[in-house]
Amino acid sequence: MGADDKETRKTRVTPLRVPLVADGGYSPSLVSEPGRVLAADRWLARKFLAALGNPRLAIVFWSGEEVRTCADRPVARAVVRDRGALYRMLTNPVLHFGDLYSVKRIDIEGDLVQFLEATYRGFDNPGHLKLIKKLQDKVLNRPRANTLTDSRANIQHHYDLGNEFYELWLDTEAMQYTCAYFPNPSMTIEQAQVAKLDHVCRKLQLKPGDRVVEAGCGWGGLARHMARHYGVMVRAFNISHQQILYARAKAKAQGLADRVEYVEDDYRNISGEYDAFVSIGMLEHVGPSHYRALADVIQRALTPTGRGLIHTIGRNRPARMNAWIEKRIFPGGHPPTLGEMMPIFETHNFSVLDVENLRLHYAKTLEHWLARFDRNVGKIEEMYDHYFVRAWRLYLAGSIAAFNVGSLQLFQVVFARGTDNNLPWSREHLYK
Repeated sequence: MGADDKETRKTRVTPLRVPLVADGGYSPSLVSEPGRVLAADRWLARKFLAALGNPRLAIVFWSGEEVRTCADRPVARAVVRDRGALYRMLTNPVLHFGDLYSVKRIDIEGDLVQFLEATYRGFDNPGHLKLIKKLQDKVLNRPRANTLTDSRANIQHHYDLGNEFYELWLDTEAMQYTCAYFPNPSMTIEQAQVAKLDHVCRKLQLKPGDRVVEAGCGWGGLARHMARHYGVMVRAFNISHQQILYARAKAKAQGLADRVEYVEDDYRNISGEYDAFVSIGMLEHVGPSHYRALADVIQRALTPTGRGLIHTIGRNRPARMNAWIEKRIFPGGHPPTLGEMMPIFETHNFSVLDVENLRLHYAKTLEHWLARFDRNVGKIEEMYDHYFVRAWRLYLAGSIAAFNVGSLQLFQVVFARGTDNNLPWSREHLYK
């Protein structure tokens, strides 16, 4: 093992960043005395289920008593361990449920994804839970900023947990932590991630000798794929130190270090001129207030005939990131609508050429990730702790549910300069 390889192993392993006692009393040691179930407890539970649209769910109290408002057999049950947990969940479930679940003050009997799908459908109904949505908008932890300094801290919170952690459940070929592409649903996650990389390269119409700049490169798999299979030169920017170390070591080991340069820097500092601009899974971390700055970067980076592609989680209508995920998992995150993305293109007269939505492909991607995560729970718990395992399992399962019920989308947007007439006449090149 060379020096670069050894350096990639010096990953920082940190516990779940949930100050369980300090910011809300989520420690199991602070569980209140259960006591007997009160009439008010039952009334609140029924009102909550009714506000969700009477889903096929049940709430089970600490006494074993069950409340449900649907005559059909429940697909899952929320087991509440104490009255304090019940009241926290009912007053602001979007924020508090995740922490309560992480420390087992609430547990789920039955399929976790089905439970979350049923609740998300209720949250997404404009006529349901108006008060709870107002509470979410008023929580003290506003979305964290994405300035040059804050962006680095936000990214380190999530991506610098340790390369060994992600290696346990991402694909083994390219370490892609973004939506795969399943032209055949029976594909393995490795096959589908390679298919995604080729799908992106065909959309960009890459040819040998092209210069490509990538904003937010993860562990560098796309850059290496473009250089190896399409004969291009790539500069890839990322502010995650651990990912950059990993990517550089991989490029050197695969003999690609002369064609791929990994730059540990913010996308706002991109310089030079390129034939293609690509960003896979970074826009979620940029924030709408910085979209015009991103537009300026693309404007100065692309040649007059340059092509661009942005791949991002998105939404059908504007909304904040799930409060618990923003607080615990993805600080500073914001999945945009297509309308919110438009300043990126309109500011400098870029033409949108193609928009594809791969929502169900992301649900399937997450199913593969969750299955691998579950197979490695023992190792992950040794690296972190039991709370971390439960929190991340909830995050992955919740993401599957969010893509399945349609509240989250996955957009790939292809664009070029408005004055460029050198455009393909059809989409035939995407599927050859």
